[in-house]
Amino acid sequence: MTARYPELRLRRLRQTEWSRRLVRETQLTPSDLIWPMFICEGENTREPIAAMPGVERLSIDLIAQAATRAAELGIPVIALFPNTPEDKRSSDGAEAFNAGNLICRATAAIKATGAPVGVLTDVALDPYTSHGHDGLIDEHANILNDETVAVLTKQAVVQADADADIIAPSDMMDGRIGAIRAALDAAGHKNVQIMSYAAKYASAFYGPFREAVGAMGRLKGDKRTYQMDPANSNEAMREIEQDLAEGADSVMVKPGLPYLDVIARTKDHFAVPTFAYQVSGEYAMVMAAVQNGWLDGEAAILESLLCFKRAGADGVLTYFAPKVAELLNS
Repeated sequence: MTARYPELRLRRLRQTEWSRRLVRETQLTPSDLIWPMFICEGENTREPIAAMPGVERLSIDLIAQAATRAAELGIPVIALFPNTPEDKRSSDGAEAFNAGNLICRATAAIKATGAPVGVLTDVALDPYTSHGHDGLIDEHANILNDETVAVLTKQAVVQADADADIIAPSDMMDGRIGAIRAALDAAGHKNVQIMSYAAKYASAFYGPFREAVGAMGRLKGDKRTYQMDPANSNEAMREIEQDLAEGADSVMVKPGLPYLDVIARTKDHFAVPTFAYQVSGEYAMVMAAVQNGWLDGEAAILESLLCFKRAGADGVLTYFAPKVAELLNS
């Protein structure tokens, strides 16, 4: 570029709204959103989540209604996470592959509405284990990788049998994508997608989620032996490469805003469908600032999601999904 000020005035393109729209590089639409929902037992039941103002656990009948609302708003996918009753949690997480568990029943109820939305289901054991880990543990609380993978494959097939559209393993066990893909294909679910939590970090931003799924205070030890070190970016590329080689259709980076660099590297390097999870802690921070009058809520929420798109994300899992879709549609 040879032109310089005053001949070159970069502000010219920013002087009017129509001009800013004309040259805008990144767009956010309802089609970019995935709406995470928490499921609880009961009927016509809503359970507020203290750390996530505005978010509730919903009984299956209300989850089905919310799925219809998602379709009306133009949100293409909903993601389901259960709050498993205490008496169904166990050290082996067997409720995870019970065909009558909360996720499977909710998936079936959503499909029964005929709502044209995809259903994404979480594959991991932490909502089902009494010890709060994503995998099986031995007597010393060491995570048993291969034994866990065997259980995750059963969980994935049960969810696909219930008509889940996207299986999303969030456990970070080695080899689980290949095993799940083989199990789904063998069970006749060749068209069920896998969205891998390929770069899931051992983050401080998950606390409100653990409250939402009833895992708060259960954890024996921590998750750093299987979730990624926040200091590492090259390692994320290795994780993603492995999951794609094993059959993942799309990949996810979790958390979101603190890891925009990882999202950008993923999209630039692999050029595959890439998603970000704006996690519970990110949601809680924004909501706390909004409630204290420190941020313009609508502007901050929209800006945060636009940043994911600018970094290269094809879509975002966000608890703000219905609010954002309403704003964009208006």
